Amino acid sequence: MIVCSVPVSSAHLVGLAETIVACRRCPRLVSWREEVPARASFRSQPYWRKPVPGFGDPRASVVVVGLAPAAHGANRTGRMFTGDRSGDWLFRALHRAGFADRPESLAADDGLELRGAWVTASVRCAPPDNKPTPEERAACVGYLREELSLLARARVVVVLGKLACDTVSSLYGLSPRIRFAHLAERELPDGKVLVCSYHPSQQNTFTGRLTEPMLDAVFARARELTGPLQAC
Repeated sequence: MIVCSVPVSSAHLVGLAETIVACRRCPRLVSWREEVPARASFRSQPYWRKPVPGFGDPRASVVVVGLAPAAHGANRTGRMFTGDRSGDWLFRALHRAGFADRPESLAADDGLELRGAWVTASVRCAPPDNKPTPEERAACVGYLREELSLLARARVVVVLGKLACDTVSSLYGLSPRIRFAHLAERELPDGKVLVCSYHPSQQNTFTGRLTEPMLDAVFARARELTGPLQAC
């Protein structure tokens, strides 16, 4: 039996999460996340209404970067991509690729475990119309920079959508920026590989722009780049 020591970064990831949850840098986002009316089907449930930290395996080899919490998804549940249809697509794909122990993410306390993966976003508060401003993105990008530095075993960054792709491009100071396309990839300055995917939003999944086999191909490529899941 192999006993794995907990990475030094784990405690720092917890500290970073606490810092993110307490953030009130962007007045427009603070107002929206706290005041957006609860959807009728969720009125009996308390809403999180705070910034949402990333979550997953501190030993992750793959980091998934989305856009921002959904108003009635992560802004309600307090866990990234949890409680909305985009998350349904994402976690089914992560499960099929062996990165999650179950194919759904319903609540922050549902027992879901990610294996070799970490899920986060460019912006940590739900923005009106899912459109954070450039200033709001700039105010939040430092959290992603620190997160990536703490995830010492990360080898692949999967970006869901052009905004996430642009965020990572700016974070690494890439010029020209990465040209976004589904399954496009580029080696980053620190040796990680960026892999692009269309975002699993309803706008993409309902129209067929993104299919489940297309999303599976993204995580199959991530698995190919990182190799089989290691016990330690």
